[in-house]
Amino acid sequence: MEEEELLGIGVFARRARLSQKALRLYDRHGLLPPDHVDPVTGYRYYREGRLGAARLIVRLRGLDMPLAEVGEVLAAPAPEAARLVAAYWDGVESRVAAQRELAAHLHIHLLGEEGNLDMYEIQQREVPDQLVLTEQRHITPEELPDWITAALDRLAPVAEAHGGFFGHPFVVYHGEVTEDSDGPVEICVPVDPARADGILVATRVEPAHVEAYTRITKAQVAYPQILSAYDAVYAWAEGESRTPSAAPREIYFAEWSEIAPTDPACDIAVPLAG
Repeated sequence: MEEEELLGIGVFARRARLSQKALRLYDRHGLLPPDHVDPVTGYRYYREGRLGAARLIVRLRGLDMPLAEVGEVLAAPAPEAARLVAAYWDGVESRVAAQRELAAHLHIHLLGEEGNLDMYEIQQREVPDQLVLTEQRHITPEELPDWITAALDRLAPVAEAHGGFFGHPFVVYHGEVTEDSDGPVEICVPVDPARADGILVATRVEPAHVEAYTRITKAQVAYPQILSAYDAVYAWAEGESRTPSAAPREIYFAEWSEIAPTDPACDIAVPLAG
């Protein structure tokens, strides 16, 4: 290619709305290497047609996209590149939503108002007895989300073989799951007692009870912000002179992969004595 068809790095940088320092950085990361480097002066030249890629990098970095992911977008055909950008931004929105809820949790905690009932609507309901498939484990907060998903994946096919879910799956916390305590935690999948013959996993009957509960969003489920919802339910029970009768639990009623961070996802519930 003839040199006069190329733009020097200064001109290219101005037209791309990038600094020369940024162009050198992107070269080092393999994102936007020059089309020609003068072997004597080391001066870099770029084809004018590369301006589109350079301006795309500017916009992607405006989303705070890491350089490695920028490279994936640049290398992908248009439909796949669009999907990658959408997936990245979904992740950003999920992270920001979780951080927003964490900030709200910390605000309550630092003001000494943990469990502030103004943030949560507490309701009551009657729950009939349920036959449940069950799996239990001692676990850390970091391991908990993956274990819940994996345990549900193990129990769901068993439930489907015996008529399907007969209610929403729920997670019972027989002990606290914190940096200092590991539960245990129990995953429960309700099944139809009339179709339970031949089940080859552990089962038990969850007794009928009245429970106080509050509904939270997908973003609020993350630890430690979820603790504020638990505290709110317990604070309500204490204010109403109601005594908890069993371990607290999370009832998952939404299809996790299909809901947004701000969508309702889970009920935090505490069984109450008569």
